Amino acid sequence: MSLYIKQHVFTWGDKFSIYDDAGNEKYSVEGEVFSFGKKLHLFDRYGAEIAFIEQKLFSFLPKYYISRAGHGTVEVVKEFTFFTQEYSVNPLGWTIHGDFFDHEYEIEFCGQTIVSVSKGWFTFGDAYEIRLGASVDEVMALATVLVIDACIDAQQND
Repeated sequence: MSLYIKQHVFTWGDKFSIYDDAGNEKYSVEGEVFSFGKKLHLFDRYGAEIAFIEQKLFSFLPKYYISRAGHGTVEVVKEFTFFTQEYSVNPLGWTIHGDFFDHEYEIEFCGQTIVSVSKGWFTFGDAYEIRLGASVDEVMALATVLVIDACIDAQQND
């Protein structure tokens, strides 16, 4: 199964729509405009918040928290490496690696690719395809991809 993220352009703050294979809007994302650090709210198609993403400020390496009601909090952190970039998702045991500059990367669990992400080129605003494995938590995978996008965006704007 695949999801498609399309960034809204000419808006204050971050705003994304997420579509399913049939082109139906399945999720939406809105960022807080006037906040310290990146904060994103992930909503289902009915407008109910299903996840909240918050950047940890004053951290040596980028670190974000993903909170979901009834599921607890997950931490996405950039690992300290010399030649490659890698992120880990704790306590899920996921690792994220690939070509982040070109927005081509994978999420792995126990050596198996469970999610792959690729950027759509020649689009107005950012667009991504997220290919999900059969038993992957769709909301957590989507929230993790949003964190990586925030990290890439911050790195490119420094």
